[in-house]
Amino acid sequence: MSSSLSSDSRRELNKKEMLFCHYYIDTGNSKEAAILAGYKTYPERKGAELLSNNKITEKIEGLYLEKKKNLMHKATSGYERLAFGNISDSIKLLFYENLNSKDLDKMDLFNIAEIKKPKDGAMEIKFFDRIRALEKLEQINLNSHSEKEPFYYTLERSMKKLNYSEYSSSED
Repeated sequence: MSSSLSSDSRRELNKKEMLFCHYYIDTGNSKEAAILAGYKTYPERKGAELLSNNKITEKIEGLYLEKKKNLMHKATSGYERLAFGNISDSIKLLFYENLNSKDLDKMDLFNIAEIKKPKDGAMEIKFFDRIRALEKLEQINLNSHSEKEPFYYTLERSMKKLNYSEYSSSED
């Protein structure tokens, strides 16, 4: 029995199991993920069974961390565009008489929060707050450093304890 467990723990996930992991990350629902991965018979039971498999849960954890990292990268990139982006295309909007969808598709309008065109024919463009975007970038930067600091503090404390115990044992 132990040989089957050890061979099972060494085997790679099959295509359906990998699909289950990806769909589970997207949906958060084991039954739905099992159905989408192709498990048609008793998908609720199969989803629970798959979640009890260590290889599956390790893969899901890895995928979740990867998704979280990618999302953080996207958020950071978005805040950078808001804080440092060019608004020249947005200003061009004010001077266009007859704007067509082809011209509009070529423009970078990412920094625009709101456009109003009152009845008098004027156009109002409201931009996202650059200062607030910079504050968010600073917050992300601080949070990413603070997540790493506890490990370094723990490592430093461990080294101090190790050095202390080394000196105290040599004095005995």
